Parts: sequence; C-alpha cells; structure tokens
Amino acid sequence: MDHIGLDLHKRDSQVCILTEMGEVIERRIRTDATRLAALLGPRPRARILLEASTESEWVAQCLEALDHEVIVADPSYAPMYAARSRHIKTDRRDARTLAEACRLGAYRLAHRLSAAARHLRAELVVREALVRTRTRYATLVRTLLRRDGLRLPSGQAEHLGTRLTTLEVPERLRAELAPVLALLAPLQREIHAADRRLAALATADPVVPRLQSVPGVGPVTAVAFVAVLDEVGRFASAHQLTAYLGLVPREHSSGERQHRGAITKAGNRRMRWLLVEAAWNILRSRQGSTARAAAVDGGRGGPARLTHRGRGAGAPAGGDSLRDVARRHTLWGAPRGVGEGGAGRVRRVGPGTSVGRR
Repeated sequence: MDHIGLDLHKRDSQVCILTEMGEVIERRIRTDATRLAALLGPRPRARILLEASTESEWVAQCLEALDHEVIVADPSYAPMYAARSRHIKTDRRDARTLAEACRLGAYRLAHRLSAAARHLRAELVVREALVRTRTRYATLVRTLLRRDGLRLPSGQAEHLGTRLTTLEVPERLRAELAPVLALLAPLQREIHAADRRLAALATADPVVPRLQSVPGVGPVTAVAFVAVLDEVGRFASAHQLTAYLGLVPREHSSGERQHRGAITKAGNRRMRWLLVEAAWNILRSRQGSTARAAAVDGGRGGPARLTHRGRGAGAPAGGDSLRDVARRHTLWGAPRGVGEGGAGRVRRVGPGTSVGRR
C-alpha cells in the first residue's frame, strides 16, 4: 500500500507519495476537490495522513469517497515530526515528514467531530460573532455619549435604544449615532433568532437539560459543552477531560524539583471561558458565602479553587465526587468518561441557591 502525506493549506497544498516500490512522488496542487480527485482518484487504495485543521474534514471526506484510507492526525503530537529538520521548514519537507510518519505509524489520531457537533459549533460561533458585534456597537455609543458629558444608564445591551431615550441627546450627536442605532435593531433580531435555534437544538438533545441542572450552567454553556466534547466516552477520566479543556496547571518538574504554573489554556478557548463564567456565577450568587465555602481549598487556608481535585483529606465535606454527581443527575449516558471515570470533584452550592446562567 502507498503512503501519502498531505500538507493542507487554504489555497495550495503539498502532496508526497511514497509508493510500495520506494518511489517518491511530490506534487503541489490547488486545495480543491476536483484537483484532489484528478491526482489521487486514479491511484490504488492508499493510506493518507493529514493534520487536523479547518479544511481537514471536508478533504478527508473527499478522499474517503475515492476509496482511500484517511488518517486525521493531532498536529501537537511531536513524534510525528521527528524526521523534520528544525532549521529548515518548507511545505515540501512537511509533506515528506507526514508521509514518513504515515509509513511508520508515528502519529496520534485526532477526534473527528460528528456532523451534529459541527453544526452546533457553527451555530455557537455565529451567535458569538453577533453578540460581540452588538457589544462593540454598544461600547461605541457609550463612548460618544461620554465625550459630550452624557452617561447611559446601566443595563443590558439589547435595551440600549430604550435607555437612550431617557437622555437629552443633542441633534448633532443623534445624527452621529443614527447609523449605529439603525444596525442594532436587525442585529438584535438575529441574536434572538440564533437563541431560538440553540434552544431548539438543546431540547432535541437529552444531555443538554441534564447539564443545565448544574448550578451556573445555562443553555449556551450546555450546548457548547456537548458540541466540544461530542463523544464523552473518548475521555478515560475526569482529569483527562479537564486537561483537554486546558484547565490543568502547566508543569515543569525534574527529580526532586517540582514546578506548576498557570493553567495550560489548551483546547477550546470559548468552552473554557464559559466554564469560568459559570464558576463566577456561583461565587456571585446571593448565597455567596455558601458557594465560597464550598470552593475554598478545604482546611488548608489556600485561595478559592474551581478546578478538578482528587478525593483527598483536604477535600471539603460538602463536595460531591464527579462520579456521584453523574450518577445522581445522569449528566451523560456514556458508560465511561465524565460520568464514570476518575475521582474528580465538582463544587456546588447549597439547595435553593439562585445562580445566574449563561
């Protein structure tokens, strides 16, 4: 079987083919389904290795339709690039390195999202772009008002137009704000439409309502969690999940020396931000003292921690193991992963606590 390395790029891609007879064939082609089919369609079934990227899924599906075996690899796996020179980097060398890694099996598979998860992610990305645009517009309106000594009453960005009517705005300033205000109304309608689509998707998935039973977790966070994890069974433990989301500390230890720094911030940045916001909602709830007591490093006098912890002697008595929470709430129907793996802990507030949700 031939082994092929495909170095994907937005416009042009580099292909390196290692044949069974030891021949090396290198081509640079347009990143287009027609060009890929013209080059690789007539060839016998081969094993093709490419890195996970924005284009990798549609390219993989295109190549699989041509009856090739496609491997989407994790680009952060260092041994895959062992044959590449550190001093000279070109697309041609990268494609050759991928072909050699394919031949040797020196790669780590990347998870390929399901079509449903890709759709969820797309909906979330579109909604986030709309909300960020609205925030920029609202900030611009507040800035122009402050320039003339006017201060807009606090409130949600969607009610900015209503709050603006309470101010005596000069005609000159009204004319300056008119283009931005004209865009806010249709933008708000699209945000509401995006929220309705997410709500419909949330009701269609039985996991989302279970996730929303966790304090501080609303529909957006729950849907994002499902979209990012896709298949929770691929995580052997809760610690592996927190590492995947970049919520574990960096570590640089050797011998007797141990050094742990800030969190790695690996994985999906949006999901990590939503989880941190959910944690802050718990701390800012009306029964904040109860929430803070549950989040404090029990009995050690350390700072409040909102991270995965083992079931040690210092764990607060009010905490529940992640396994117990999963059994009680049945957060996910998978037999392994978050629900059954590891001895992680989650912090919770007492019953009846009012917690904001996103």
